[in-house]
Amino acid sequence: MSAHNEETPILIEDELADEESGEAVALEAGADAAGQRLDQWLAARLGPELSRSRVQALIKQGAVSIAGKPVLETKRKLIAGERIEILVPAPEPAEPQGEDIPLDILYEDDELIVINKPAGLVVHPGAGNWTGTLVNALIHHCGDSLSGIGGVKRPGIVHRLDKETSGVMVVAKTDRAHKALSEAFADHGRTGDLERAYLALVWGIPQRPTGTIDAHLGRAADRVRRAVVPEGRDDARHAVTHFSVVERFGEDQQAFATASLVECRLETGRTHQIRVHMAHIGHPVVGDPDYGQAFRTKANRLPEPLRTKVKAFPRQALHAWLLEFEHPTTHVTMRFEAPIPGDMEELVGDFRKL
Repeated sequence: MSAHNEETPILIEDELADEESGEAVALEAGADAAGQRLDQWLAARLGPELSRSRVQALIKQGAVSIAGKPVLETKRKLIAGERIEILVPAPEPAEPQGEDIPLDILYEDDELIVINKPAGLVVHPGAGNWTGTLVNALIHHCGDSLSGIGGVKRPGIVHRLDKETSGVMVVAKTDRAHKALSEAFADHGRTGDLERAYLALVWGIPQRPTGTIDAHLGRAADRVRRAVVPEGRDDARHAVTHFSVVERFGEDQQAFATASLVECRLETGRTHQIRVHMAHIGHPVVGDPDYGQAFRTKANRLPEPLRTKVKAFPRQALHAWLLEFEHPTTHVTMRFEAPIPGDMEELVGDFRKL
């Protein structure tokens, strides 16, 4: 019986452990492993470098063997003394190609990268945007420092910003960081250090200086946008946004339309959440083409040149100014801020003159 215990994986230095095929690891099941599921036990032994879902995928691919024979059943129960070998393939080339797109990098290390995303940049390749995305830019920038997310050399997107929303984003460069950050964002900071804050220029002035919008979101009638929907609907997802009024514009006059600069903090992270929630309470984001259309005529109630500037503003005036999270390996709380971009700052400055 091997002298190695189950806490110490044995790296097999043979023809399998090369750059093209990856590395092979051998483990011995101790007495306390008896009766445990193969996928659970391997994930515990090989984590955090390999997530449980990644281990399950490798098992199904025939990359895990017991006594020299591939095991394809993730729930297979272990027997004390068994020798388990797992071949971890080298990450495959990413499907998206790297592109030399400038990035505003706020921080970077071996595990993650934090950027200030400009408005107009799509986060991930998709229909109509297969190139020119943040993912293409990160693949080019990170190069070989991407160790592979789910077995593919690509950055790990753990949260997104809409194309026309600017601000702070964190992206994982390793499976380990991707797993930890994904869990943190899924938990929305309830049990850990995660804080996200946005600044939105919205129409009107909320009656209260602070408030909470607790309204389920689902697909709108056009199946593309989101909408507030009844809690019991099949696609309903719980969504909570906390807001506070930072500045009021035009409050002391009645000739022109009013507006506010509002800070929004997310308790959940649904698609278009802030935009839908603010529109739901009658204060849509200025410039929002999807959820602020009914308020476009408000621009007609503004003095020149502000009226023309608002009508020409090409996006929703929404910016992710703050992101705070716990680093997945050092466990240090990290805080990043991004100033309001020039186009939105200029618009806010013009509203201050009301």
